[in-house]
Amino acid sequence: MNTHIRNGKTKTIVALMLALFISIGGFAGLGISQAHAASSGGVIATGERYMGVPYKFGAPSGKTNRFDCSSFTQYVFAQNGIHLPRSAKQQSKVGSFVPRNQLQPGDLVFFYSPIHHVGIYIGNGQVLHTYGKPGVTISNMNSGWWSSHYATARRVM
Repeated sequence: MNTHIRNGKTKTIVALMLALFISIGGFAGLGISQAHAASSGGVIATGERYMGVPYKFGAPSGKTNRFDCSSFTQYVFAQNGIHLPRSAKQQSKVGSFVPRNQLQPGDLVFFYSPIHHVGIYIGNGQVLHTYGKPGVTISNMNSGWWSSHYATARRVM
């Protein structure tokens, strides 16, 4: 068999193996599972359906009658095919770092140091999240308390 044909077959086999690796969840070790492509619009629309749902620290995962900040983001992203860890601190380690001046809708934004609050950036300086009396709400993160307590952001889509 000549070398040209053998190299072509090798490339084809490598390409097929890579496709198989990706299709069976080869990237699950990154802490994110992308069963299907999520869109920032889908994530935001899902989250906005829960406006006003009460906040409860330690709310269990998967329940929609009460959320804490990380159970909210975990649930909303899971409904869009992206599986996040449970806590805000754990969520702050998945995906890739995003500088504050490059935030895009759908990015996770984190507050406090050490990190213990997370929300979903929805654009125009607004964050969709849950805390205290308002429950699931939208806040301006470019001024006041949320701005001064901003810590970092991650892109998981």
